[in-house]
Amino acid sequence: MIVGILGAGQLARMIALAGYPLGLRFIFLDPSSDACANSLGEHLHGDYNDPRLLAQLAERADVVTYEFENVPADVAAFLAAHTQVHPAPKALAVAQDRLIEKAFFHDIGIPTAAYSAVDSFESLEQAMSIIGWPAILKSCTMGYDGKGQSLLKSAEDLKPAWDQLDGVSAVVEAFVPFNREISIIAARNVSGATVFYPLSENLHRGGILRVSKSCDNDPMQKEAEIYISRLMEALDYVGVLALELFEIDGKLIANEFAPRVHNSGHWTIEGAETSQFENHLRAILDLPLGNTTSVDKTAMVNFIGGLPLTNDLLTIPNAHLHLYDKEPRKGRKVAHASVRAKTTEELESLIKKLTTLANQVDNS
Repeated sequence: MIVGILGAGQLARMIALAGYPLGLRFIFLDPSSDACANSLGEHLHGDYNDPRLLAQLAERADVVTYEFENVPADVAAFLAAHTQVHPAPKALAVAQDRLIEKAFFHDIGIPTAAYSAVDSFESLEQAMSIIGWPAILKSCTMGYDGKGQSLLKSAEDLKPAWDQLDGVSAVVEAFVPFNREISIIAARNVSGATVFYPLSENLHRGGILRVSKSCDNDPMQKEAEIYISRLMEALDYVGVLALELFEIDGKLIANEFAPRVHNSGHWTIEGAETSQFENHLRAILDLPLGNTTSVDKTAMVNFIGGLPLTNDLLTIPNAHLHLYDKEPRKGRKVAHASVRAKTTEELESLIKKLTTLANQVDNS
């Protein structure tokens, strides 16, 4: 069985690593000549919309998936006319535009922060009279890891934030005074069977995820499962999906969803009976989904822009290091490490050791 993947970054790399024990082979389409998943399969080197490469991928792959949501939706739609594509192109089209995404959330009964579309500086000024301060201005498309976003604290922030967007369509959202940032990851296979992972509690800095912790028996688990189930059913979704949420005084509101395996689920590699990466492959191949139960209290720490010494990392008890084979660069995720523990206190101690090393080399 051959799985085609649009993109050959670290998420594609981890999907492939999960697929080799299942006897799967991989073809990656990626415009980068040094994409970090290249060594794990055949690399079709070129643009995502290259018709010759797309024809090769459609002909040779038994199923095609993607590792990030900025793959052109029309590319996924073209492939879907010639081979199986999971998740379906509709999920890409919704996730790629924040305004469409928020309207979709509301249509299926998932609450969000107050928001307004803006297409000019004047419309931004008008929207602020409704949204209020503080707020966040975001580009509708191509935003990730904090890119294309500006915090608006006062009227003085409006013009610089609008100029930074350089005329692209945008949405302004009320700032959410959240108690926690959490995410839920679920997998749904072709037959419609669905499994849910324990919630992840997430810490971001500078718009980039730094730490995720598994949360067994979390009081918000059931509500999160209801929302992500609505989302998957509305999209007729197949694969792994992540829904990012804010908890505010015991209630959840949606931030955004990712139609793919997700950074906040990297802890599942060592911390769950079946990782999100294996379950993504099981889902798109319509295999029975694996058990998502946590095996311990687990956390994941990202390394951004630089790498500590491997020896220093591996001296930390129960640490598991994942290098992405990527050159260090400002703001770039180059590796992560996970740790497991039997108690919350022990886990927090291990997280502190990892984050100390991460902060020493941070270049974000």
